[in-house]
Amino acid sequence: MSSELILRNARIVLPDEIVEGSVVVRDGRIAEISAGAGTVGEDLGGDYLLPGLVELHTDHLERHYAPRPKVRWNPIAAVLAHDAQIAASGITTVFDALRIGLDEDSDLEAREMRDLGNAIESSLEAGRLRADHFLHLRCEVSAPDCLEGFELFKGDGRVKLASLMDHSPGQRQFTRIETYEMYYRGKTGMSEEQFRAFCERRMEQSRTHSAVNREAIAQMCGARGIVLASHDDATLEHVDEAAIQGVRVAEFPTTAEAAKASREAGMQVLMGAPNVVRGGSHSGNVSARSLAEGGTLDILSSDYIPFSLVQAAFALGETVDHISLPQAVAMVSKNPAEAVGLGDRGIIEAGRRADLIRVRVDEHVPIVRSVWREGTRVA
Repeated sequence: MSSELILRNARIVLPDEIVEGSVVVRDGRIAEISAGAGTVGEDLGGDYLLPGLVELHTDHLERHYAPRPKVRWNPIAAVLAHDAQIAASGITTVFDALRIGLDEDSDLEAREMRDLGNAIESSLEAGRLRADHFLHLRCEVSAPDCLEGFELFKGDGRVKLASLMDHSPGQRQFTRIETYEMYYRGKTGMSEEQFRAFCERRMEQSRTHSAVNREAIAQMCGARGIVLASHDDATLEHVDEAAIQGVRVAEFPTTAEAAKASREAGMQVLMGAPNVVRGGSHSGNVSARSLAEGGTLDILSSDYIPFSLVQAAFALGETVDHISLPQAVAMVSKNPAEAVGLGDRGIIEAGRRADLIRVRVDEHVPIVRSVWREGTRVA
């Protein structure tokens, strides 16, 4: 027996326009879109109807699993808590970022990342989750155990995305030692002497491991069909290296120069939604809003605040003259879905998955009122 859902009296955000009308869902797929208020179905009261949001890079899960130093939560319980917040933020497809290659300031272990991956996958199989989850491996290429951690996910079909990153001092996000010092000393409470020794160790690890690990992971991702991203590129040399290694997503480029070069090299440029909402980068790097104004922004990621994704879409639609709401919504739905090869979702169109969210805007703040995944309400 087929199932049907009708959502009427909505402002439907289509790829190129907003239409007041109704959407009919049958068996988890969008069947019809029609103009006019309609008289049958659930009345959305003039609220916006958006495609479900697609999140490619969130570090949010780890905060539920390790909420304090030395504290560990049950992995399945952590996944469920993370999933609930993700879905309530309007995200129906999420790529959970797991660390591969651990910094010495972290008390996490590589096997714990595999445990979290297992908890996600077993929860999907058991039907516990509201959103659709995939894995994104955040590969810290300067770490000595990076390749060992990557191999723990060999053959895992949920791994669809991997990013190459180097957070050692003097590199990419932390080209200025002052910014690095403010971040790490504030985070760890190290003395100045301890911090200097820490920097020396991290820089030596980068010199020893980064190039080798980066090339090895790029080759493995190419062989396994995993989409590759490059994290925090700052220079033309970084972009050239990424292009040679087959990178398709430029994640959080730190300069306008790197963002422009990445786009010219055929990569999709991804920036943080919190950067848009706050009006600038928390670490002093290029503003996502300025890249949007310059036409070099393709994808937004919630990064560390799940709700920032829907906030940023509406903020861009309001504040950047040449970006309409449908274009801004594409940055959090259609564009990320296409970047990782998920062609069945990301827009409201007949035949696509009925991943949908109902949004009302109150005092310039979007309120996610309902969320459907494949036509079933999940939030």
